[in-house]
Amino acid sequence: MNDEISKQIISTVKNFVKQDVHPVVKNLEENDIYPEDLANKMAELGLFGINISQKYGGLGLSYKNLAEIFTELSRGWMSLAGILGTHTLACYMIENYGTEFQRQQYLPKLSTGEIRAGLGLTESHSGSDVQGIKTFAKKESEGYQINGSKMFITNGSKGNLFILVAKTNLEINPKYKGISCFLLEDSDQGFSVGKKLDKLGYRGVDTCELILEDCEIPLNRLLGGEEGAGFRQVMDGLETGRINVAARSVGVAKEAFNLSVEYSKQRETFGKKIQEHQMIQSIIATMATKIEAADLLVKKAANLKDQGLRVDLESGMAKLYSSEVCQEICMDAMRIHGGYGYTKDLPIERFYRDAPLMIIGEGTNEIMKLLIAKRVYENHY
Repeated sequence: MNDEISKQIISTVKNFVKQDVHPVVKNLEENDIYPEDLANKMAELGLFGINISQKYGGLGLSYKNLAEIFTELSRGWMSLAGILGTHTLACYMIENYGTEFQRQQYLPKLSTGEIRAGLGLTESHSGSDVQGIKTFAKKESEGYQINGSKMFITNGSKGNLFILVAKTNLEINPKYKGISCFLLEDSDQGFSVGKKLDKLGYRGVDTCELILEDCEIPLNRLLGGEEGAGFRQVMDGLETGRINVAARSVGVAKEAFNLSVEYSKQRETFGKKIQEHQMIQSIIATMATKIEAADLLVKKAANLKDQGLRVDLESGMAKLYSSEVCQEICMDAMRIHGGYGYTKDLPIERFYRDAPLMIIGEGTNEIMKLLIAKRVYENHY
């Protein structure tokens, strides 16, 4: 897709945020209401197919474009980028690792939003320890019988399709060789959605427990038709997910910063606008520099991914730095807004509640540091 069309799509997303998201986000977020109309509008705009190749009905955008879209959506409401983010991660895994039958079966409907996807990875006891998952898929003559549960799953009650990560071999060492990915449909016998989690932020999005009790999945829904490849498949998928989370962090930070600059031009103390106080200028300067650095890290990771390169180091750095910066920027924004920033009259407190998710999601920042250090020592970076 050429640059001009890509720019038009980004412009359309900005208009969507301004015209459709801003007027309703306060009510939806405060009451934890799933944004059905906004999700349907995103489907109409083709956003559910942004990273699916045109041959399967998608837009086939670059990762650089994806990052821009996630950033702009997050400036309006980070939850919308979350709905789209886990969907695009699943789409990436299907297109890159699925069989041709699986691609043709799912990608056209995923691109229109008729099917909406999620990733069934995290479990209540294992967190970022993917090799520690306990969900087990027992192979039978006509398919797999799966038992286990997943926790903190975005699109849990609204998704129609999930990339389900499960053990298929409990004896093999190293353990990651016994992990496989499956395509789980919401209509599969033995599958159910458990409790919906009540969260500090990231509201409006359904974050749920998934339960599998003797869940039957046919053989042709083993991702790529290959047992034991799941760890590699999901780790690659998480590279794209970390670019997504980093871009969301930049979006929230940019909007908190923008509102802070505007507020500093209007608010007066001690007989002058607070933008004239050197302390405020110092905070604004630091905020601007941090956001610029975070944005550049995201762009670098996305550009390298567009070149088909491994980006676990770059996406890890982008996710680590951007999410920490986002938390800091939101706190600084609250300082600048003072008491008004602490009230629900302004979105600053929402940004402050949303920011911690990016520190935790898609691998905690502590895990990111371990990953980065490992790659540094491997490369003598």
